[in-house]
Amino acid sequence: MDTRADEILTRNQWDEELSRDEIFDLISNSRRRYTIQYCKEAGGTVSLSELAEHVAALEHDKGISEITSGERKAVYTSLQQTHLPRLDRAGVVEFEDGSVELTERIERLDIYLDIVPEGSIPWGVYYLGLSVLSTVILAALWLDFIPAGLAPELLYPTIIVAIFLFSSIYHTYLNQRYRIDEFDRSL
Repeated sequence: MDTRADEILTRNQWDEELSRDEIFDLISNSRRRYTIQYCKEAGGTVSLSELAEHVAALEHDKGISEITSGERKAVYTSLQQTHLPRLDRAGVVEFEDGSVELTERIERLDIYLDIVPEGSIPWGVYYLGLSVLSTVILAALWLDFIPAGLAPELLYPTIIVAIFLFSSIYHTYLNQRYRIDEFDRSL
């Protein structure tokens, strides 16, 4: 199955950073993402059977009471034999005796769980454009292309700072909204 990746992600690498490729490989599977998502929501140790129910419900877009025993069993087996051992070897969860708990290492994956919606511009490009626009406005003020006497002295810098502030607030809001775990739930 994932033998090459499993060799890379051994317990001996606990103190080492996972490479980006290893992280992307770990979160490339929806069952592993659902596992991480549910464990974060639970905030502590969860049982494998509880986890399997929730992952099956997310996968099939059903309530827990609506999933069949076959759906639950398929997810349970897959988590037990493949996904949880894989996450455990990567040091992201501790999986032992039918219980699952996230480790502190999960924080290293958080940045990779963000997604960028289709059709949007990267935030780095947006802030670069905003910075260039601000520089042009300030240069125009310094060179008297924009008459400063018509407005209070701090009006233009205040507008620029306000635009950056509101952009940052909106950016933070979108980062929370467009995380992979939230995106998966909306599909």
